[in-house]
Amino acid sequence: MPKENVTTVRHGNLTWTDIVHPDMELLKKIGKKYKFHPLDLEDCLSEVELQRPKIDDYDDYLFIVLHFPKYNKRSKRVEQSELNIFVGQNYVITVHREHKPLSDLFDEAKKKKKIREEYMSKGSGFLLYSIVDDMIDECFPMSEKLLLNVNAMEKEVFDFENTRDRLKEILGTKKDIINFRRIIMPQRVAIAQLEHKNKKFLPEDLDVYFEDIVDKVERLYSSLENLSELIDSLQNTNESIISHNTNNVIRVLTIFSVILMPLTLLTGFYGMNVKLPLDQYPQAVSIIAITMALIALTMIAFFKYKKWL
Repeated sequence: MPKENVTTVRHGNLTWTDIVHPDMELLKKIGKKYKFHPLDLEDCLSEVELQRPKIDDYDDYLFIVLHFPKYNKRSKRVEQSELNIFVGQNYVITVHREHKPLSDLFDEAKKKKKIREEYMSKGSGFLLYSIVDDMIDECFPMSEKLLLNVNAMEKEVFDFENTRDRLKEILGTKKDIINFRRIIMPQRVAIAQLEHKNKKFLPEDLDVYFEDIVDKVERLYSSLENLSELIDSLQNTNESIISHNTNNVIRVLTIFSVILMPLTLLTGFYGMNVKLPLDQYPQAVSIIAITMALIALTMIAFFKYKKWL
């Protein structure tokens, strides 16, 4: 487990604290300072798979749990990353397990005064909007990357000269799309609820901003729906092509088997250790070979006539 990292940046009377890889001892100190509910602190340490996006509204603060997709370079798959946010009158506290886009944003705010002024000069509610908006924006390049992968696989699938089976790649991309959709779908409701929460921290003039985020989430989810339909169609097409190629192979093998059946019968008949027709002629082998060739050519001509070849 990486060591926890607590960093703070200030602008005016607003403080943004970013906590990476927290433990309970650290969270208790933070909770005691800001008087956070113990259950909220436990939620920050819960397994990501067991949590659901939510917004808890208190008199003195908001506690928000959101999930965002991240790309795992080791597994090369889309995974779920949890972001916990405490929003008070003069502070925002983000708690996560190394969500890189958020860490990059925080580092930018820490280094550049212009970013601090843009994000932190209009209160904690606007800073919350800016953080969530940037995290949603980071999802679109991932969606576009999935689209590029699907388009590349589509070209390969319909390249009939390339008969390689692409089922593994298709199923891997399909899993990414399913995970992406599963992460984004609950966020639609959670983010929409921000418009109706404590106006002390989220004033009414921010409603239009959060509506913009909801629109982005809807567009993102709609693109994922289209990707899901596209990858399903691509999988069905790939399976149809595989089935067609398999049938072609089986047809050729069947034709070979059918052609060899009478030839095998003929050679087996003349392989018996008894007196047979033509065995007194020196040209018997040539006659039998010519007969076998005529049988094979006749059968091939018949298959072509029936359009089986």
